Amino acid sequence: MNKEYVVQLEGAYRIAGTRVSLDSIIYAYHRGASPESIQRSFPTLSLEQIYGAITFYLAHQDEVDKYLSEGEAELEKLLEAQRAALPEFYERIERARKKSLTTPQ
Repeated sequence: MNKEYVVQLEGAYRIAGTRVSLDSIIYAYHRGASPESIQRSFPTLSLEQIYGAITFYLAHQDEVDKYLSEGEAELEKLLEAQRAALPEFYERIERARKKSLTTPQ
């Protein structure tokens, strides 16, 4: 009996039976997080679900990597549009960020 660990709903990959995105698990996996560490970040998931999600990713790596890349490109487009719409706001944020980096703690 095959158990389904990942489903695709409305164009997004989710851990079956949850609202947790596959993206969240795979980005943690790419950062080198262990399944046990990932579970601490997502306590609603079982270790079985996390291992199942990672196994799904490894079996469909090209497809999922393409999906992740497309999502990152879409996010970048949205951020650029937001920066263009609110340039003064983002300039203030950048000045504050630079100031916090140069201010001794």
